[in-house]
Amino acid sequence: MSVATFLTRTKGNKDTAETFSIQDFLAYAYLLVGVLVILVPVLWTFFSSIKSDTAVESFDTRLAPMSQISQEITGVGPKDIWVYTAEDGSTQLVYKAGPTRKLTDVALVDQPDEVFKVPRKSLSPHEEMRVATENYLDPILKRNGQDNFQFFTYLYNSVFVTVVATLITLLINAMAAFALSKYRFKGRLTFTILIVATLLIPSSIILVSLFFVVWSFGIFGSLWGVIIPAAATPTGVFLLRQYMLTIPDELLEAARMDAASEWRIFWRIIIPLSLPALSVLAILSVIWRWNDFLWPLIVLISDPATHTLQLGLTQFAGEFDTNFHYILAMTVVTLIPITLVFVWLQRFITTGIATTGLK
Repeated sequence: MSVATFLTRTKGNKDTAETFSIQDFLAYAYLLVGVLVILVPVLWTFFSSIKSDTAVESFDTRLAPMSQISQEITGVGPKDIWVYTAEDGSTQLVYKAGPTRKLTDVALVDQPDEVFKVPRKSLSPHEEMRVATENYLDPILKRNGQDNFQFFTYLYNSVFVTVVATLITLLINAMAAFALSKYRFKGRLTFTILIVATLLIPSSIILVSLFFVVWSFGIFGSLWGVIIPAAATPTGVFLLRQYMLTIPDELLEAARMDAASEWRIFWRIIIPLSLPALSVLAILSVIWRWNDFLWPLIVLISDPATHTLQLGLTQFAGEFDTNFHYILAMTVVTLIPITLVFVWLQRFITTGIATTGLK
């Protein structure tokens, strides 16, 4: 099916759906609004990340990355170039020879010795369209005073925390879901309800308790202190349990009759049949771990070498100055891994969620 065919499908089957109905217009309008709500902030972040620092700090709302032209003036040095529009409509290229006032001192670019006064409102920036690649390259390559931003170290820490935490989360949650869905014991429903009820507890309430646990086990200040406390998630346990309930118990009984151990049943039957739900949980876990900020800030604050990308971005926000152009550029970089994971596993999302809880 081509993209054009997919986007022009209408209500009903192909024999009766020949024209757009009111339901089709409402459906497409609803989908368009949803796409705009999701994509507009992302697109704004991207377009802002390729603008110059001056454009970002001046809150330039234009999509095009316009940058003011600077030029080396003989005997003066580098200066921003402005366009002076006279009363007769003629224009000249000038630079400011003094502070900006109601009547500003300027000089012609070709004649820097002749200084004259012009109304401030008659000056407009002399601009060109330029992609500010330095917003990305300076932090990554440690240029222009960005030596303290250890991009590759932060990237490795983020990838390590995300991958290891996701694998541990999938294993622990799958084992818990297997026990709660396929073993019949007294209090099984009570345990399930208690696990789901923990979703009502805000994470900020248990931060102090988690801190003492991490400190007691001696993993404070290490990446394992970020990984282990959040390994088991009630959302993952509930999602996988509801999906595993759809797996016929007869498959497990047949495996037991063939002398298969419970561990073998778990790995050879439950895990392969639960791949759609595991993929959904993997996507959620990657998003949680990659974007986590508060807990890594508490655990890793003492050692900058263990910081993740999210913590590394705080280096661009100082007490008196904030480099928003670097923050925007590195934010776009941090979106790339999440996008790749989603594209890779997105085919499992609909299957995993749609079939969860169905017999």
